Formats: sequence, C-alpha cells, structure tokens
Amino acid sequence: MASPIDVKLILCDAAVAEPGTGKVHMLGAGWSVTGSPTGQQAVAVLMKIPWDRANQPISFVLQLFDSDGHPVKIETPEGPQEVKLPGQVEVGRPAGVAAGSDLDASLALNVPPLPLRPARYQWRFDISDQTFDVSFQVRQQR
Repeated sequence: MASPIDVKLILCDAAVAEPGTGKVHMLGAGWSVTGSPTGQQAVAVLMKIPWDRANQPISFVLQLFDSDGHPVKIETPEGPQEVKLPGQVEVGRPAGVAAGSDLDASLALNVPPLPLRPARYQWRFDISDQTFDVSFQVRQQR
C-alpha cells in the first residue's frame, strides 16, 4: 500500500502556485463565508508527498459539491458543466534533501464568480484513495 499524502486546502480570494517549490502565494486567505454571486475565489492545495511516492504521477480531482453531496454544475455555452479540476502531480527528489523527507507540491485553482444560491458548499480533493475537503457558506445578500 502506498504511503498517505498529507493535504491542506485553503480558501482564498486569489492564489498562485510557484512551480517547483511547493509554495503558494495567497491573497485573502482563510475565509469560510461569502455572498452570492460569489466573488472571485481560489482553492490553494498544499501537499506533502512521501519520499517513496517521488517520481510517480499521482492523479487527483478537485471538485465543488453542494450541501446534499451533489456536484455543482454551472451553465456554459456547451451546457451545464461540473466545477471540477482533474490532474496529476509528480515530484522529484531534489539534490541535498535527506532520504525519507516529505516533498512539497502545490496547486492553486482560481475560480471566477459563481452564481451559487445561499447554502453550504464543499471543495473536495481526491488523491490516491484519500479525500480532503474544505467547506464554505454562501449567505443571503441583504
């Protein structure tokens, strides 16, 4: 069985992942309540990849779900589409890093304003048979 990956999800207003370093530069990080339509938002994903998982592609999916556990869909010119980012992460073993060390990897998903109704939502990150999530509330505008 593969070693588990440690993941942290952080909601923010905007984020940029710095290639090759595992760093994420975030603005407005740490919120959990927003209005509707939402403002621009981002999900920063910070990963610690175990040493024994280096140099292997690892598939992931980051997806938005509603409070009933259904994938959120938005209207697009091609019809309703799920708010979803599939991908892969692969990290190498940098020179000088002690054997057995966790290896940093990151990504940032920037999302335009979404027409979400007032309710609770959850970003879910599935990687290597593990699931991580972060929830937020869309409040009624006054």
